[in-house]
Amino acid sequence: MHFTFRTAGESHGRGLVALVEGVPAGLPLSSTGDIDPELRRRQGGYGRGGRMQIEQDRAELLSGVRLGETIGAPIAMLVWNRDWDNWRIAMATEAPSGDVAEADLRRVHLPRPGHADLVGVLKYGREDARDVLERASARETTARVAAGGVAKRLLKELGVTLGSHVVRLGEVVAATPAAWPEDLNAAVDGSPLRTLDPEAERRMIDAVDAAQEEGNTLGGVFEVVAQGLPAGLGSYVSWDRKLDGRLAGALMSIQAMKGVEIGLGFEAARRHGSEVHDEIEFDPDWSIRRTGGYKRLSNNAGGLEGGVTTGAPLVVRVAMKPLSTLMRPLRSVDLRTKERADAIRERSDVAALAAAGVVGEAMVAMVLADAMLEKFGGDSLAEMRRNLDGYLDELERRGRELREKGDAAPYESGAQ
Repeated sequence: MHFTFRTAGESHGRGLVALVEGVPAGLPLSSTGDIDPELRRRQGGYGRGGRMQIEQDRAELLSGVRLGETIGAPIAMLVWNRDWDNWRIAMATEAPSGDVAEADLRRVHLPRPGHADLVGVLKYGREDARDVLERASARETTARVAAGGVAKRLLKELGVTLGSHVVRLGEVVAATPAAWPEDLNAAVDGSPLRTLDPEAERRMIDAVDAAQEEGNTLGGVFEVVAQGLPAGLGSYVSWDRKLDGRLAGALMSIQAMKGVEIGLGFEAARRHGSEVHDEIEFDPDWSIRRTGGYKRLSNNAGGLEGGVTTGAPLVVRVAMKPLSTLMRPLRSVDLRTKERADAIRERSDVAALAAAGVVGEAMVAMVLADAMLEKFGGDSLAEMRRNLDGYLDELERRGRELREKGDAAPYESGAQ
């Protein structure tokens, strides 16, 4: 069994649809408790544009859930676009009648550098870039976050929690604590930029204000942390089963993302091996049920070795480029005349990094839910729990057996 999802819908169309398959029966799930809070988190953050003042995203569960529990069938969800009222003519599914004014169709002939506008027009043989940008828009991530809410609820039932925070915006770098808060999202969701560093937050706000005054945009880096994962998810035996590759692909699929790091990431390339690899010791008093008692003295690997989870927290960072819609647009070409012109100015955010972290959580959650189903899958949540508990029982048994065989003397941390 695998956790899979698909989305449909355009940025200014009637709504966005998410279809999720592979969810076991018996999972408690509600739109108000599990989906809508995630959608609200996605709409927040300092530097967001006017669209977020229009939309009040709520998910309608159309199928796959009955009386508050999943039934094992595909789950369909719909999020209506409130802004549709302003786009009924331009985004109508029917061909326009003769009395529709050309201006009301809102055609786009001035592609934006850095967006999918031009390549989409060339690939799909279109003349109006509106056909491209409506689907390529990051508004599509609304449906991803809805699907991710289902995955997060499944993971929570299995003891896995996720959170994210912003570690960089433009040139401003936030300090990260030695240990994450027990509930990372609870600690950062009150911050307008979802960062753990109040001093950096002030400078980030100043940077957003300065960029807005210049008609510019900002990117940055967010970090997703997953805790409670057992050792052994993923695989090293085939390229497409390695969990690090699956995570990187999922995160790079988010609009505007340009890089992914796991653990030390690129910093590991600048260090000696002795400064990178996490030393191992056996400590049966440390998370024996999740790791068999094997403990890494650091987590530079970010919770993954050989494409397999270690039982340490999974730590993934993602780099987001500045958004491509500028209020002082860059040079482009008119698709009709091929003459030089300024790119179109669509309504846009100055910075959307706080929201991007929420989308990143959703994508990580869906990859991890798929990995959990891959290893412990069953047709019901109860069956999946039994399979997981059996595996954890075995890890614990082996760990205690090794402890009993290893030495008769008391265990000393760091002993050679």
